[in-house]
Amino acid sequence: MFGLFNKKTEKEKLQEAYSKKLAEVYKASQTNRKVADRLAAEAEELAKKLESL
Repeated sequence: MFGLFNKKTEKEKLQEAYSKKLAEVYKASQTNRKVADRLAAEAEELAKKLESL
């Protein structure tokens, strides 16, 4: 209950966005390879930002 008002750190936000993006890449890779490649590039940029923190 006390964790209800805790704010997420920038690193936690990036990790969550990265995992969501990877899930999107997986779904898109089954139907449209171009979209999957674009999403993978976006996920890679999130990973780079995450490493820099």
